[in-house]
Amino acid sequence: MKYPKIILLFLVLSLIGILPVMGVSNYQPGTSPQMSAVISGVNEFIPGQDVTINVIVRNSGVNTTKYNPTGTIEADDLTTTAKMVKVGLAPGSAPVVIKSDPKNVGDIRTQGLVTVPILAKILSNASMGEYQIPLTIRYTYLASADNTAGDSLQNHYRVVTETFPLTIKIKPQVKIDVIEAVPENLNVGSGGYLNLTIKNIGFEDGKKATVKILRHGQSPIIPTDSSVFIGDFPRNGIVSCRYKVAVSGDAAQQTYPVDVAVTYENRDGDMVTSTTDTVGIPIGGKLSFFVISAPARVIPGSDNVITVDYKNNGDTTAYHSQARISAVDPFTSSDDTSYIGDLKPGETATARYQIHADDDAEIKTYLLDAEIRYRDALDNSQISDTFKVPVSVEIKPASGGLASMLPVLVLIIMIGIGAGYYLLVMRKKK
Repeated sequence: MKYPKIILLFLVLSLIGILPVMGVSNYQPGTSPQMSAVISGVNEFIPGQDVTINVIVRNSGVNTTKYNPTGTIEADDLTTTAKMVKVGLAPGSAPVVIKSDPKNVGDIRTQGLVTVPILAKILSNASMGEYQIPLTIRYTYLASADNTAGDSLQNHYRVVTETFPLTIKIKPQVKIDVIEAVPENLNVGSGGYLNLTIKNIGFEDGKKATVKILRHGQSPIIPTDSSVFIGDFPRNGIVSCRYKVAVSGDAAQQTYPVDVAVTYENRDGDMVTSTTDTVGIPIGGKLSFFVISAPARVIPGSDNVITVDYKNNGDTTAYHSQARISAVDPFTSSDDTSYIGDLKPGETATARYQIHADDDAEIKTYLLDAEIRYRDALDNSQISDTFKVPVSVEIKPASGGLASMLPVLVLIIMIGIGAGYYLLVMRKKK
């Protein structure tokens, strides 16, 4: 009874020994990733524009043949998988600055894709036209796998670098160049005008154009009248514009920037805005005045009318000026303001004040505070910085002496004249 069981076991073991080794699914060596790249969305840009170029990288590789190797180990990667993909864009000969470094985007399997955003800037002097910018894709893929032994697999990878040309277009636009910027009465803390002459150096003829000036960051030059409509602005056209601007009081006497741009209708009928042109505007110092007359003289215990001569030491006109003096102890004033009118740069004017000095005022020269209120070129009220007016208290004239004897002397003279006249008449009668 044991022999049949032994024979059956022997037959089973024999069958196992002659069965072929079961293989695992794998793919035909020689197939590889098929990479391509295109720009997604807009590829038309204007000069001076900061842009994001969205690039779609696609792997179109296809596995066409499966095979069953004699080994028992399946390959880790497919031959059509692009591994460790790195994407980088270069400007080539295009008027573009690429701001993004090459990017690692990971693995892209067959029929997979990835979108890569790349930051760039179109140069402000870019000419209209089409340009090719090269996109470089570097990746690794499984070229082959050796499975000669049942318990080991030798993978062979290959590194590939491919370059794909991408097309971008530079559209025409109005491009401005400020060829002259002339400030008019622009001083620290006041308002005035800015006169601009600009030229269209772009390739587009602008219609329904408006020239705007814009505050540049925290510049102390602040437009109060920022738009001038100029209508048609053809290529190489030149226009002049005048704007009201204000200058903050914390500015200094130096040059500050202002941005200029044009909004216009382009050839497609769309309202667009040109890139800005930044121009420097020189600002004068705050309007100042000083005293050019000698110290005014006053007598203790009396009312005095003093005169003070002022000079406009700035480089702009002070309109409707009023000079004010601050009377402090030992002075008082019933009339401390004097109208001195318009003062052009370098001009002088005389102010008159009623001032009283106390009886016990010390004999010396005092410095009283003064200021001038005026109107600037935009009719804004302004006040100068405080400055000093010298007032000299002099010795009060003595009450005795010649002054006290004056009535007596007058009487004696009159008596003398009368006596002389009497004697002259009496001699004639004799």
